[in-house]
Amino acid sequence: MTLSYEFDVLILGTGIAGLSAAAGLAEKGLSVAVVTREKEPTVTNTNWAQGGIIYAKGSEESLVEDIMKASSGTSSLEAARVVAYESSSILEDLLIHKANSNFERDESGELLFTKEAAHSTPRILYRGDYTGKDIQDTLLSYLKTNFADKVTFLTGHTAIDLLTALHHGVTIQQRYEENKVLGAYVFNQETRSVSKILAKFTILATGGVGALYLHHTNAEGARGDGHAMAKRAGAILTDLEFIQFHPTSFYGGATHRRFLVSEAVRGEGGMLINAEGKRFMGKYHPDMELAPRDVVARAIADEIIETQADCVYLDITHKDADWIKNRFPTIYNHCLEHGIDISKEPIPVVPAAHYTCGGVKTDLKGRTSLKNLYAVGEVACTGLHGANRLASTSLLEGMTFGHFAAMDIISNADKESIYSSDRIKNWIDGTVEVDTALIHQDWQTLKQTMWNYVGLTRSKDRLSRAEAMFNELSYEINRFYKDACLVDSLIGLRNAVEVGQQVLIASRRNTQSIGCFYRKS
Repeated sequence: MTLSYEFDVLILGTGIAGLSAAAGLAEKGLSVAVVTREKEPTVTNTNWAQGGIIYAKGSEESLVEDIMKASSGTSSLEAARVVAYESSSILEDLLIHKANSNFERDESGELLFTKEAAHSTPRILYRGDYTGKDIQDTLLSYLKTNFADKVTFLTGHTAIDLLTALHHGVTIQQRYEENKVLGAYVFNQETRSVSKILAKFTILATGGVGALYLHHTNAEGARGDGHAMAKRAGAILTDLEFIQFHPTSFYGGATHRRFLVSEAVRGEGGMLINAEGKRFMGKYHPDMELAPRDVVARAIADEIIETQADCVYLDITHKDADWIKNRFPTIYNHCLEHGIDISKEPIPVVPAAHYTCGGVKTDLKGRTSLKNLYAVGEVACTGLHGANRLASTSLLEGMTFGHFAAMDIISNADKESIYSSDRIKNWIDGTVEVDTALIHQDWQTLKQTMWNYVGLTRSKDRLSRAEAMFNELSYEINRFYKDACLVDSLIGLRNAVEVGQQVLIASRRNTQSIGCFYRKS
């Protein structure tokens, strides 16, 4: 028998977007379930975010201009203006006054600001080089301390599919009901059982798709789960060809996830040099190291090819050693663990998949094209980023639209009721034990395909090769999935193949190189 649970709101994801929404909802007394596939709610892309979060108070209009410039004029002007003019009050209330996030301050207690690439002024709050971790930790503490009776964290749980009467009703007549999201099937990794979680509203806060790539800076859970579930339920996806590659990830280590070397290192004066020891960004852009990320990433790729080297180098050694250790403690310690003292020698770096600018299409309240389904943060596409994201807008967007979604839900909560669990089909367990070696190999094939053919530079021939690979993967996985006993990696693989195909389709449709999207032919 399939167990069922009921909440006012179901949130899938525990990064800044999901936690900001949970805070707003819990403060108004709504019951909230926050689900993550990870064993700990801290394992998110938010936790890995080093640089900072924009505090736009006093520079709102110039922020709008910077967002538009970084996106090559493709961002939604309305979205940019909403974020620029409304985010500061949310940040002050939630992060500074309620969660007590520990942003850097001077001796008199005034907030300190840093500047990153494509910003016209220093406007970024930070905590060393682990801003995201501090925000995540303080938000979690705020929720657990003040709203333990309202917010339930379900860790080690993987969402399988969104529930709709159209797809999961027990009678034919239910197909004719208003099409809306009713909750989700959720897989308990420990008990290997599936439950129905019914909710008035569901919020996707599942992050991006970076983990589909062989080299990326994301948590491994950023595999497109939310995108795939939304698509199967009938929501609209858009702008998926716009995958931002971070120019500087640490070249070393054996995992797919590459350690991010923050853009703030370049913002603080770090210089890029090639394997021959020559500074090269002047050949590619007048802003040199502070050029938009896509320009820097392709420049690094070109230099690696031209010099026939494995990487380029980011040099910050001209700064005082103590200053480096205090400003970038996480980066300093990580590199030191891998034999590089960044106060004395440059950091070996390569590009890596970093941020998904597109996603599930939403309005400026986080509402998707499906009733009662919201999407916030990196899984969503509000139009804020257009074809290229401005540095440090990711945490800001997640916080802002997490808040907006919560406020919209609160205003409509009394109009909705929780759907009857008895009218939703029970989950039917598979009977075939999965071969983990096959799943691992399919994951490797998918990551290699995305990296080589749907990566930093795309072309008609590369995309055609990717299409053939995806067609084979999709057929085999969907055939096997129907009868298999569930495991998290299989659920993720199914979603990743589906979303990888959507990135491919979007890339074939768009023949215009713009922003972070670059096609040779």
